[in-house]
Amino acid sequence: MKKLTSIFQQKKTWTTVLVIVAISIILGIITSSSLRKEDAKTSANKPGKTISTDLAKKTAEDFINNFLMQSGSKATIKNITTEYGLYKLSVDITSDVVDSYMTKDGKLFFPQALNVAEVTAAKAGTAAAGSDTAAAATPSATVTKKSDKPVIELFVMSYCPYGTQIEKGILPVLSTLGSKINFQLKFCSYAMHGEKELTENLLQYCIQKEQPAKLNTYLTCFLADSSQSATCLDKAGINKNTVNSCVTKTDKDFKVMANFTSKTGYQGSYPGFDVQKADNDKYSVGGSPTLIINGQDIQSGRDSASLLATICSAFNTPPAECSTKLSSASPSAGFGTGTAAASGAAAGCGQ
Repeated sequence: MKKLTSIFQQKKTWTTVLVIVAISIILGIITSSSLRKEDAKTSANKPGKTISTDLAKKTAEDFINNFLMQSGSKATIKNITTEYGLYKLSVDITSDVVDSYMTKDGKLFFPQALNVAEVTAAKAGTAAAGSDTAAAATPSATVTKKSDKPVIELFVMSYCPYGTQIEKGILPVLSTLGSKINFQLKFCSYAMHGEKELTENLLQYCIQKEQPAKLNTYLTCFLADSSQSATCLDKAGINKNTVNSCVTKTDKDFKVMANFTSKTGYQGSYPGFDVQKADNDKYSVGGSPTLIINGQDIQSGRDSASLLATICSAFNTPPAECSTKLSSASPSAGFGTGTAAASGAAAGCGQ
């Protein structure tokens, strides 16, 4: 799976596993018809006795670490639940948490499930790309956990192109809904884009902590051109002394730059960012972006219209602002003010 010498190798290895499993499944289907009579005479291919979640966890961990991980790497099962009659396993592979599945008798392991509806929708979106209405196909999602004042926690890496994409999409939503929601920008517990990302994470964390009303103005400027961070601070009217003091203290408290320099607490080949690690662990955040609404992990389109609909679905009683017409054009990934064809919510850094 992962924790190899580089993320490219990690993802390549996991993809190889998926391909092998897929081939095995296909071969199994091809040969099943010829073996069906023989299978009827034996119970070898019939479901066995359901094993406990503890035993399922151990069985899955042993199998993954013995046969799917490279030597010296180790995966752990963070959580196990039941879904679609299978055990659903949250597999921690250092820089990601991957959902895998296993039959309840512990006999069959599935590295990943493909959601038929999502794949179909993504295919339709790809086919529509290039048309003027392509972005409108990006879906919203429905939040099942309702509240009077929804809590929105958006986990990003400040230089992740897909994190910046959803930030550009959500800023008009924040302006529209204002104090009717509780929005919190948070950061993943590791950084994939070097020292500049650690520095920017600290800066944005402290702007939100010390002068929260000015964060959105700063972000709007920064997301348009990341090279203008200093100018963006001035444009947002941010007290630099206050923010710099916060950055210094936060860096010292969590040893962000010290750990970066000493290569302590790295996740795979990436430096850690422990400022909000507890929240990352709480929600099993695997990468950027991760959108949590009322404690629920949500996959939504990244255009403003979809995000508004998604967030508004979390209200017990949606306010009038939820009827506001916002752009359905998907922001382009990365920095800048452009738009792109609808991309759904699949792409991310570290996912």
